[in-house]
Order: sequence, then structure tokens, then C-alpha cells
Amino acid sequence: MRYLTTIVLATFSGLMARLYMLRRDYRQYPSYPQGWAIHLFIGFIGALLGAVMIPSLIEAEYAAVSFLLMAASQFREVRNIERSGLEKLEKTELVARGTAYIEGIARVFEARNYLAIWTSFTAAAVSEMTLRFGTLAQAGAALAAAAAAAGLLNQLMRGPSIGDIADIKPTEISFDGPILVVGGVSGMNVGLPAARERYLKQGVAVEIIPRDVDAKATLANIGQMQAIAHDAASMVGVYMDVGEQEYTPLVRRDPESGKLVMVMIPSEDNQEAFLEAVSNVPVLETAIRKPLRSVAGRMMDRRG
Repeated sequence: MRYLTTIVLATFSGLMARLYMLRRDYRQYPSYPQGWAIHLFIGFIGALLGAVMIPSLIEAEYAAVSFLLMAASQFREVRNIERSGLEKLEKTELVARGTAYIEGIARVFEARNYLAIWTSFTAAAVSEMTLRFGTLAQAGAALAAAAAAAGLLNQLMRGPSIGDIADIKPTEISFDGPILVVGGVSGMNVGLPAARERYLKQGVAVEIIPRDVDAKATLANIGQMQAIAHDAASMVGVYMDVGEQEYTPLVRRDPESGKLVMVMIPSEDNQEAFLEAVSNVPVLETAIRKPLRSVAGRMMDRRG
């Protein structure tokens, strides 16, 4: 009973932090309510583990601490479960996410459970440090520390978006015979005259111009290119049905400049919304490259 208040406060804080990070957006994932129930329960377990770690350390129950760390390591299975589930759903997507995007989502859900552990651990530590000031002060300090920790950790988890590493501007769509040309980059063969006419009337296209060598290397990742196509289609909608390959959103790379071009036919013709959608696509962790941190990369940058 000595640590009951601390454990309750810390567990509640960790669970609320997990709920705060479990938000649903345009990706419609996780599903509601089944997906939320699963993630909140796992988050509760993580919060409880973080909450009891401080009492275990105070009581010098190091065997218990080792057990808790071993239990926490099992959260890596969350990544495997998420990866497996999303891979099975991939066939139901009009525009596929791609394996790199799926791996990124799986990593995020695993990491957020660790953030719940850290938040509850912080709340428990502050709770014990403020114990002598009374229950109200103890609860207030613990909850405030947990809120600060959750906000800080969540902010640190946020990576850059495409708009942070590249300049995005609209570009022209044209045809060289049946070959779709976007911003001077050849795309694909569009055989049907009706499809070519629709691209010219309703299609929207952008150039994604990297700002430095690091951005150029990152945008060259095929998984990142697939993520751009998927997210843009998810946010603004896409004019296509199953099996209509000629209307599939297309991302191509210009080998000379390193820029990307993207073209699609959205559900509604809104160039501004399309630019915003592309700008907000997250940069995948697995796609990030930093050649400028190497001597050879800096040499090539000076030459360019």
C-alpha cells in the first residue's frame, strides 16, 4: 500500500499518454474501435511496467527490475503484429503503401508503447520525490511531469515531411505520342485516347525539387516515392477503379537533377489541396540518407 498512489498516478499518466498518441488521421489507421482497444490495452501494460519500476528500485528489488525490462522487450512483437496486419491489407488498397511505409508504421506503434513506459516512469519518479508535500501536491506534480514528458517525447518522435526537405511546385502535363510527360520527365505509356484526354483536362502534377544532397538521396528511395503516391491519393482522393492502371498515381525521378515528378487525377480538381497533400507526406525513417556526413558526399556537393 506504500506505493499505491504512485503506481496509480503513473499508470494513469502512461495510459493517457498512449491515448494522446493514438490518434486517427487520413490514413484511417488504427481502425476503431478494435484497433484502439488492442493498442490501449498494450499501452496500459507498458504504463504499469513503467509505474512499478520506481518502487522496485527503491526497494532494491533488482530481480524485479530485470523481469520488468525483459517483459518490456516483448513489445517488439507489436511491430511484427502491425507489419503482418498491414501487409495482409495491402492488397485492398487502390494505391499501395509499399513495404517501407508499412515498416515505418510498425516501428511507430512499437515506439509509442515505449513512450508510455517512459511517461509513467517519469510520473512515478516525480510522485515519489514530492511525497512529503501531500497527496494533492504529489498528484499535481506527477501529472504535470507526465504531461510535459508525453508532449516532449511525442514532439521528438515527429520526423520531417516532404515539404521540409524539398520545394514543391506545380508543373505541366503533356504527351509525346502515347507517352505521358510530366515536367520534362517521361512517365508511362497511356494507350487510350480517352485516358490521355482526361489527364490533360483533370490531371494535376507537381515537381518535388530536393534542397540538398541529403534530400536528393532520400527522395531517390523507392519506398519514399511509393509513400508519396499513396498519401497524396489518400488525402485528396483518386479517380480510378480496380484494374485501371492508366489512372494509377505516378511518381518518377529525373536522373539528371534528382527531382521527383508526380501526376495523378484527383477526385476533385484542386491544385492547392494537391500541393498541400504532397508537402505533408512524412519522410520515411528507412528512406533517410545523409551523404553530406561523409567526406565523399561533401566532395560531391562542392563539385555540384
